[in-house]
Amino acid sequence: FFFPLDPPLETMPIEHDLRHPPAHYEQKLHKLKRLVQKPNSFFMDVKCPGCFQITTVFSHAHTVVYCASCNSILCQPTGGRASLTHGCKFRKKGQF
Repeated sequence: FFFPLDPPLETMPIEHDLRHPPAHYEQKLHKLKRLVQKPNSFFMDVKCPGCFQITTVFSHAHTVVYCASCNSILCQPTGGRASLTHGCKFRKKGQF
C-alpha cells in the first residue's frame, strides 16, 4: 500500500525578536513569564481632592486609605488593584 506523504507543514513566522520583545508584548505577559521579571504593583502619590495633600499609597492596597489632614477616603480595596475615589489624581513613584 502506498500512502501519499502529507504536504510539508509551513512554519509560522515569528512576529518579533525573542531576545528583544516589544514593550506592549511584555506588558501582556504574566509577571513571572517576562524576559526580566517585574511586579505589576507600584507605589503612587495620590493627591486629595479636598485639601490637595499628597499621600503615598500602594497600588494593590488591602485597606481603605484616608487622607491624614481632612480624613476623606482616597482609595478603596477591590479584588486586585485598589480603586481611587472620584476626583483623586495619582502619579507613579520612580524607582529611585
